[in-house]
This record gives sequence, C-alpha cells and structure tokens, in this order.
Amino acid sequence: MASTTFTVRVDSGVKKRLERLAKSTGRSRSFLAAEAINGYLEVNEWQVAGIKRAIASFDRGEGIPHDLVKDWIVSWGSADEKPLPKRS
Repeated sequence: MASTTFTVRVDSGVKKRLERLAKSTGRSRSFLAAEAINGYLEVNEWQVAGIKRAIASFDRGEGIPHDLVKDWIVSWGSADEKPLPKRS
C-alpha cells in the first residue's frame, strides 16, 4: 500500500511520550503514530456506523421505547425482574 506524509501538531508532552515509546519498542515515531491513527479510525468508524444503523432502525419504527428499557434495567436483580422488552 502506498503511503503519504502529512503533518500533525501535538502537545510537546505527547511528542516526548511518543519518542520514549518509539525508543523502548524499537519502532519509529512515524510507525507508532500511523498505528495509533489506524486504531482510532477503526474504532470510531465502527462506532459511527453503528450509531447510523441504530438511528435508521429507530426511524423505521424498530426501536424499543426508552421507558420500557429503563423499567427493564431498573428491575434487574429484583424479585420482580421484567422480561426483555419487545420492539413496538
């Protein structure tokens, strides 16, 4: 895969931490920064996609009303625990 270069401004403390980690792992700062960015993108892209799917599902009327979920959770561990609420 082709790579490209871009500049990122970070706090001086972050730069020092990155330098220490690079030295202790035998990796370059660039490698570690690229790995960190890739990890951040994977997590956040996954999360945003999930939120969009949930909103679309809710817009189609497939959601469970908040009050039913709240009542269900509040009942956990009680003698009167409620069953999992069903979609409306």
